[in-house]
Amino acid sequence: MKDLLRLKTSLTEEIETALNEQIKREAHASSAYLAMASWCEQHGFEYSAGYFFKQAEEERAHMLKIFKHVLDLGGNAVSPDVSMIQLEFDSFRAVFEQALENEIAVTQSINRIVGKAHQVQDYTTVAFLQWFLQEQVEEEYVARRALELFDVIGEEGVGQFMIDKQIPKITYGDSATE
Repeated sequence: MKDLLRLKTSLTEEIETALNEQIKREAHASSAYLAMASWCEQHGFEYSAGYFFKQAEEERAHMLKIFKHVLDLGGNAVSPDVSMIQLEFDSFRAVFEQALENEIAVTQSINRIVGKAHQVQDYTTVAFLQWFLQEQVEEEYVARRALELFDVIGEEGVGQFMIDKQIPKITYGDSATE
C-alpha cells in the first residue's frame, strides 16, 4: 500500500524526509526564540523580548509553509516533536550570538535540501525553497546587525539598555533607505 501511495506524490522519499527534518528545524527555531524572549523578558530587555516573540512567530509560519508544501504535493508532513531547547544564557550578548548561530544552521540546512532537490530534479521544491533562501539572507543580516550593536555601543553602564532599545529598529535593507 505504501508503494501505491508513493505513486500519488511527486516527492521522492529523500526530499520528503529532508523537508520533514526542516519542518522540525523551523519548529525548534520557533521554540528557541520563545526561550530567548522569555530570558530577555526576565532580565528586563523588553524590546528584545518583543523582537524574539516576533521571530518565534515567523519561524512557526515558515514551519507551516513547508508543512503545507509537503501536503500539497501528496506527501506525509510530520508534526514535529521539539525538545532540547536552551533556556538559560550566559549574557544578553550570548542570546544574540545563539540566534545568529541558529540562523546560519537553518541556511545551511535549506541549502542542503536545495542541493538534494537539484540532484533528483525536483524543481518544484527548488523553486519553493528560493523564497526561504532569500528570507535567510534577511534573517542572518538582522542577527549580525544586532550583534554589531554590542560592539558599537558596548555593554557597560547603560549600554545594554541602549542596545535593547535599538533592537526593534534593525531591519533588512535599512541602510538602503538611509
